[in-house]
Amino acid sequence: MDQFTINLLFVGTSFALYIGIAIWARAGSTSEFYAAGRGVHPVTNGMATAADWMSAASFISMAGLIAFTGYDNSSFLMGWTGGYVLLALLLAPYLRKFGKFTVSEFIGDRFYSPTARIVAVICLIVASTTYVIGQMTGVGVAFGRFLEVSNTAGLLIGACVVFAYAVFGGMKGVTYTQVAQYCVLIMAYTIPAIFISLQLTGNPIPALGLFGDHVASGEPLLQKLDAIVRELGFNEYTAHHADTFNMVLFTLSLMIGTAGLPHVIMRFFTVPRVADARWSAGWALVFIALLYLTAPAVGAMARLNITDMMWPNGTDAQAVSVEQIENDARYDWMATWEKTGLLAWEDKNGDGHIQYYNDKNADMQAKAADMGWQGNELTNFNRDILVLANPEIANLPSWVIGLVAAGGLAAALSTAAGLLLAISSAVSHDLIKGSINPNISEKGELLSARIAMAVAIAVATYLGLNPPGFAAQTVALAFGLAAASIFPALMMGIFSKKINNTGAVAGMLAGLGVTLIYIFLHKGWMFIPDTNSFTDADPLLGTIKSTSFGAIGAAVNFAVAYLVAGMTKETPQEIKDLVESVRIPRGAGAAQDH
Repeated sequence: MDQFTINLLFVGTSFALYIGIAIWARAGSTSEFYAAGRGVHPVTNGMATAADWMSAASFISMAGLIAFTGYDNSSFLMGWTGGYVLLALLLAPYLRKFGKFTVSEFIGDRFYSPTARIVAVICLIVASTTYVIGQMTGVGVAFGRFLEVSNTAGLLIGACVVFAYAVFGGMKGVTYTQVAQYCVLIMAYTIPAIFISLQLTGNPIPALGLFGDHVASGEPLLQKLDAIVRELGFNEYTAHHADTFNMVLFTLSLMIGTAGLPHVIMRFFTVPRVADARWSAGWALVFIALLYLTAPAVGAMARLNITDMMWPNGTDAQAVSVEQIENDARYDWMATWEKTGLLAWEDKNGDGHIQYYNDKNADMQAKAADMGWQGNELTNFNRDILVLANPEIANLPSWVIGLVAAGGLAAALSTAAGLLLAISSAVSHDLIKGSINPNISEKGELLSARIAMAVAIAVATYLGLNPPGFAAQTVALAFGLAAASIFPALMMGIFSKKINNTGAVAGMLAGLGVTLIYIFLHKGWMFIPDTNSFTDADPLLGTIKSTSFGAIGAAVNFAVAYLVAGMTKETPQEIKDLVESVRIPRGAGAAQDH
């Protein structure tokens, strides 16, 4: 059986499972569509949350970004996991106790303002749509490779699949579909990593193998990787080279963005009790850790394998020949990925070899001149292909490659479904029912939610054709937008009685506005190519990149909200009492001396 047929078998079987679950768990009421009837067990919800969370950015893109940058991109790991601690401690239990369906509904009621609710809807749609762009980018990469079609065709196919099971199942269908998707994606991520760790280090646990010895050379694996990348003119893999201030801001932006993402927060509305919300967050961290502890090893080992393939006889000998790439079965993956447009090479100097090195390094430029090289000849290696190509690079069995195909698609589709549900809920429940037509029937509300989701899929698919960066980078922009707009409003809504409706609205608009403008200045207006005035390599404000600005936007949000609230009418007493009831358990009183 050829590889294409095996891929179809794995992908087709998994999709049949997802769509079957969606039909079985089809939402029949608004409660089931928005919150799965509030009957999801904490362990089940934790697993679904992990799948919702571990998107194309985590599965497909993160290890690639770590592989080609090293230590400096460990901020993705720190920010994304740290955010769950904030979510579990500061937000999830209180929001569940409030008892609403959506984040926007909480903000509207807490700040006693339809305007606040509408502004929250706008913030949610902007952040979630940006996030979906990253997911659809990953969907296009995965479908393009494993169905052996173009990236564009893969994106369109993926959009149709998302539509098929997300639009009809609602939160109830999405929850149980995501449980299945988590099982698929975690097996697809860890099994190849175990094989590769055994090949390179003899240790079946990738996280431990990362700090073990390289079997072939006897050297510590990371030490060998450092030496090789230095020889090719790249930065040392395990050293810190990036700007520390920007790295801190970026990590903080990812953390508070995680805690402010509406599609993740919505998961905590699905459990029966307040305590279950906290347990769900704890279980989600456990399930997420299985992948996040493995990702650094996947990145490092893949980088070593790629370098060895491009320099099969060592960096002091000749680079891989064009003839070997074309005729050696171990290099078939390169020809397959070339069809997607995400991998390319060119024999620039016509010597019959493909030299892979950092042609921007001054020392390597001098060496290249002596050797007759004319630039890096691995001209395109999209970071988003690394995890999907990893089993092929390591020459693993065909069934492992098929499993990774199913896992990559499960990761992208599970998060896309959660995000689209958050968008549709905001439009139908918060905008239409909450502001435009409060008397809409339950059937009409469900219909409007499904139409909103279909429109969101179409918009995200269109924007996914020209994303503003790799999947993880695009997702980081969404986290910045959530950090600057939604997270401060939730924190102030739960922990501050001083913030009134005017302050909350002003803060959200200020935080979203400055962050969106800063992103557009660096990534192009509405993400349209070549409309940017700055780049992340040469940012507007010092060393602060567009992906890190969310933390600054959050500070602006807090500052404006407190300033405006202090200058306007005080929060009504009934709202202060509401905040008190959300934060303090029923029956709690003042401490007594016994």
